[in-house]
Amino acid sequence: MAAVIMDKSGPIAHLILNSPETRNALSLPVMHSLMEHLETLARDVDVRAVILRGEGPAFCAGHNLKDMVAEGADIHTYREIFSTCSQMMLKIHALPQPVIVQVHGIATAAGCQLVAACDLAVAETEARFATPGVKIGLFCTTPMVPLVRLIGRRRALEMLMTGRFVSAQEALAWGLVNRVVPKDQLGEAAMQLAEEISQFSRYTLAFGKDAFYRQVDLDERSAYSFAKEAMAINCLARDAQEGMRAFVEKRSPVWGHT
Repeated sequence: MAAVIMDKSGPIAHLILNSPETRNALSLPVMHSLMEHLETLARDVDVRAVILRGEGPAFCAGHNLKDMVAEGADIHTYREIFSTCSQMMLKIHALPQPVIVQVHGIATAAGCQLVAACDLAVAETEARFATPGVKIGLFCTTPMVPLVRLIGRRRALEMLMTGRFVSAQEALAWGLVNRVVPKDQLGEAAMQLAEEISQFSRYTLAFGKDAFYRQVDLDERSAYSFAKEAMAINCLARDAQEGMRAFVEKRSPVWGHT
């Protein structure tokens, strides 16, 4: 059984964590499989949006603690696990296509990190989020990297230092997710968001996603210095020229150019 399944439907690709018996724990095989699919999607010029979801009762429960306490586990074991996880998160940011995570059940520890690392998030009303490592003597230092950048210091520290579950409604108010919907509407809501995005130029989406993450942690003056040059370069792209001309000519643009 494949650890991660990829399915394509027109311009939208689905990546499905497929280890329901472990609540889609991020074992090394799962993480390597997900990275392989991300590398494939990065080269796929037909895909404009990606939906990431999990099979079974939960989205993702983080790393598998059985792997963490396996006989013979040492510093090299742990370095490999967390290095691989960090590489996977960075690949999500580097992917040209926007990644929408679809969350049901729980997203804990590295699973919460995975939610925070994606570009957009849709959750069902009963979804819960936590970074509970403190409860077992293991502070969630890698999950805190995208978390603090997304929800801010005070809220991130509260999650990290208490380990308590945050409801979907709190996650929405804090900016961890974009939308909260009833469970039976979760797949439809994620697909609607993907379809809305996928009508636009793949080049423009990729350019904009890259520019967003390049400027987001800069000071305001540096961000403007970067953004004005990026926008000038973007204007020269054929899709941008096509889009502007289509607007002036009152017609629909035809994408597909670089």
